[in-house]
Amino acid sequence: MQEKVMITKRTFYILVFSAVLAIGLTLNFVHQSFAKENDGDDDGLSYLKNFTDVVSIIQRNYVSDVKLSDLVDGAVKGMLTALDPHSSYLPPEGYNDLKVETKGEFGGLGIEISMRDGLLTVISPIEDSPASRVGIQPGDQIIKIGEEFTRELALADAVKKMRGPKGSPITLFIHREGIKELIPVTVVRDIIKVKSVRFRSLEDSFGYIRLTQFQEDSSDEFHKAIKELSKKLADRQLKGLVLDLRNDPGGLLNQAIRVSDEFLKDGLVVYTDGRLESQKQKYYAHDDGDEPNFPLVVLVNGGSASASEIVAGALQDAGRSLTVGTQSFGKGSVQTILPMDSGAAVRLTTALYYTRNGRSIQAQGITPDFIVPGKTPAPLKADKNVEKLNSIKESDLPGAIKNPTNTTPGTKETPLEVKPGASAEEDDLPIRKDLMKVPLAELLAEDPQLETSLKLLKEWSTTGNKPVIAKEVKVAKEVVSEATTR
Repeated sequence: MQEKVMITKRTFYILVFSAVLAIGLTLNFVHQSFAKENDGDDDGLSYLKNFTDVVSIIQRNYVSDVKLSDLVDGAVKGMLTALDPHSSYLPPEGYNDLKVETKGEFGGLGIEISMRDGLLTVISPIEDSPASRVGIQPGDQIIKIGEEFTRELALADAVKKMRGPKGSPITLFIHREGIKELIPVTVVRDIIKVKSVRFRSLEDSFGYIRLTQFQEDSSDEFHKAIKELSKKLADRQLKGLVLDLRNDPGGLLNQAIRVSDEFLKDGLVVYTDGRLESQKQKYYAHDDGDEPNFPLVVLVNGGSASASEIVAGALQDAGRSLTVGTQSFGKGSVQTILPMDSGAAVRLTTALYYTRNGRSIQAQGITPDFIVPGKTPAPLKADKNVEKLNSIKESDLPGAIKNPTNTTPGTKETPLEVKPGASAEEDDLPIRKDLMKVPLAELLAEDPQLETSLKLLKEWSTTGNKPVIAKEVKVAKEVVSEATTR
């Protein structure tokens, strides 16, 4: 039996009026919020209506049924991709993969990729990975993954397609500048164990440390490497060190700060600036009492990005090192991972990095004190069709955030330009051999950037004074040409 509820006419009108007033106030608040976000120029509600209209049209007219969840996920991915090259939507699986990567072990091919003109483009292969062993190079464009074209494919989706069980093969179809036909490359997936720090001795008590990426244990491994290099010497004292950050795509910020702090006693390492107060952070070096004072040269190139640029910039600004190589990548933006209740996450650009002297790294990078082009790897020299490979920078990526400081890249002084021998190609690509096992004489002959670094360390160690950056490039060329030409 239904129970009837009796209300008076006066009460009914009061309830209706209250409901209308509540709806009106809510709509007005939403309208004002959107208007504020759009600076009063556009009606935010109209854009939301456009979105719902498009969803409705698709659901009514598309050739097959489409899940609403798929449409919303696609819209979210597109919305974040439209912001800048590094903001993205991470579905639960992708978010878990990201957490695994920072620990230094994951399954896949071993390449750092980004989007350029809607195409998957290789930034850098990870050292001693399946991708590097088959000859994939920085600048290669991945046109197809298997039989699927990659144009306009979301970066996270591309990564997912290239992941797979250890031992399973995958064929990539690559476009390389100077070659008309697509190059099919079959790569066998493997567990990618990234050893972030490797080291060896150079002649006359000088050391070399290669840092491939910044992961959870990088700073501890770096500290151990310096100790191990010193132990091998009779007086346990290094005369100088080459820190190789070439093709280091970056990684964890705290590890970059700790590696920088290894050589700095005080002052800023890096700071960030964003819209929110929480994104305005300053990170300082600390005097631990054991900072080495030996000469230091940092090697960078177009594949050095993000955390590696922070280290290079901090040491350069502090006057603690000399920087050798070519212009770095220029990724100076901070991505914050914002987890969601669904298990997914949003990777959102929330701030920009600045060096201790106030230089923004974004879309500018670090200009070396001594510009030394690299050599083309020997396996590519035999291919007459290979021309200069792409040299991709952050500023080349669609939607890249512009540098806010609007200054000329690099230091105040003109960088010294060192030209290798006439037979060398200026592709700025390091050789693909194992740098830790190649005989030193052969290594220096194949790597003019490292050769120049060692010469600078010897001069610095002998004279006790850091080599001066030339103010006139022409003079600088004459001074060093005899020493660097082979």
